[in-house]
Amino acid sequence: MNNKTKTDVGVGRKASVTLRRRVVGCASTLVLALPLAVSASPVTTASADPAATGPSVVVAWQRIALRTIFAEGATPPQVGTLYLGFTSLAVHDAVQTSLERGNTSDQAAIATAAHDVLSEYFPASRANLDADLTSSLAAVPNGPRETKGIRIGRAAAAEMIASRVDDGRSDTTIAYAKPDLPGIWQPPATGMATAWLGFVKPLVINRPIPVDGPDPLASAAYATDYNEVRRLGSSASPDRTQEQTDIARFFASNPPFMYRDALCRYLDTHTLSVARSARLFARIDAAVADAMIRTFQLKFDIGFWRPFQAVAEAADDNNPDTTPESGWAPLIPNPAYSDYTSGHAAATAPFAEVVRRTLGDDTSLVLLSRAPDGSVVATRSYPSLSAIENDALNARVWGGLHFRDAMDDGYQLGHTTATRVHQQLQ
Repeated sequence: MNNKTKTDVGVGRKASVTLRRRVVGCASTLVLALPLAVSASPVTTASADPAATGPSVVVAWQRIALRTIFAEGATPPQVGTLYLGFTSLAVHDAVQTSLERGNTSDQAAIATAAHDVLSEYFPASRANLDADLTSSLAAVPNGPRETKGIRIGRAAAAEMIASRVDDGRSDTTIAYAKPDLPGIWQPPATGMATAWLGFVKPLVINRPIPVDGPDPLASAAYATDYNEVRRLGSSASPDRTQEQTDIARFFASNPPFMYRDALCRYLDTHTLSVARSARLFARIDAAVADAMIRTFQLKFDIGFWRPFQAVAEAADDNNPDTTPESGWAPLIPNPAYSDYTSGHAAATAPFAEVVRRTLGDDTSLVLLSRAPDGSVVATRSYPSLSAIENDALNARVWGGLHFRDAMDDGYQLGHTTATRVHQQLQ
């Protein structure tokens, strides 16, 4: 990252709250790429078999969670990370308790915990979830082991649900408003999307991860980032290569869904134990959710402008090395929240870091980019998690959505969050 002088950015207007938890290069292969927008599109997954047994039941209920949250619930990606976190943490607790007590059905505990959490938050999907649970339990022999597993799953879900009462998700009256000055992001008429997300109680992290804030407008580092995104992120850029354009469009798909779907397919053939599978997803989802909460707190508190606003108003930024460009527009449409730090980074970096610490950086994943109707329009095969992170980071600059600094600092935030969650969630 460029050398820069900044002021540390600490806690915003809300102090973090500790959850009740018991702490016991472009190295990809492109098939096809078409323009996409990050959205809560009605995506679908490979068929989840609720009757799967052993470690596969963990993966099956992860797929069911994706279907429930994103396809049926049409939840925005940044908000969906919360509900993935609630589900995975409840499943993790159920597995831990089941293993500690012994003589229980892990499958019954897992399926019941996931079912009960998802049913609580997505009541419209209850009939489908009930059918999934019935299928899962049908694969478990009747008897005291099944009964005990169900009881454990229900208790884990109930504890999770109780811990999230009054956690900030219902405070949708929070509204973003800042003076119209150089460097300050201004929302559309509809306001900042999901402004409340930055004020939600974290899942695991009890202290906010510090960041050093955006580059000062008059700095050389800001001018470097500005000129990079102005040149390569424009919808009409003559300098961006076709490969860069393809990558920018590829990663405009729903990132939490894309990464989770790829990991589930990987685990279909690289099986982990029940305990390791549950712990892996719990760590991923807690880290991503907590990084996303912190990211939206920063987006609300700092409100740094997006490149399209910066390019239009460059004459007023007091930097002699930036010049405005009339009619500049990003390749990828911007969401209704500010630049710093990147929400895409909050979805990517924690996922990559947790999987890296568990399975190794050379874990190869096949990512699928989907159209709003859920159909696959692009496929990229990645030999490592670092390769995914590299392309995902550059994609947001080449797409004109972020300054590189928002990506770099977002990755630092995401990696640090993942490290802390990995240490705390055993």
